[in-house]
Amino acid sequence: MKIFYKTRATAVGGRSGHTALDDGSLGFDLVSFTDTDKSGANPEQLFAMGYAACFDSALQHVAQQQKLDGVHTKTSCAVGIGQTAEGGFALDIDLDVEVRGLDKDAAIALVKKGHEVCPYSNATRGNVEVRLHVSLVETLDL
Repeated sequence: MKIFYKTRATAVGGRSGHTALDDGSLGFDLVSFTDTDKSGANPEQLFAMGYAACFDSALQHVAQQQKLDGVHTKTSCAVGIGQTAEGGFALDIDLDVEVRGLDKDAAIALVKKGHEVCPYSNATRGNVEVRLHVSLVETLDL
């Protein structure tokens, strides 16, 4: 595989610690999702933001490849964490995609193709349940 980009982050203190990019350009204080009285991010929130951005980029890439002019998308990612029957932990993911500029069948096809090419989807495939939800919209708001 030809690597286009690589970054490195380091964490100290686990879910109640700190994580930062090694180049110093970005960092977060971390709090466990159980610490509702503290401010900070948790790994599931960071994963959800990364997956949403990456998946939406994959959709834009597919739309461009297929010459689908006037197509706009918005992707939301919900990430849950739970305990497996074996005693470990696993993620549970829903991707909600709003599509403007396509009919329902074409929008579903776009999202399925995006799921095939998205690096996060490829990393989770076979390991994490990812459910895709597609809706058609007239306008997209962030």
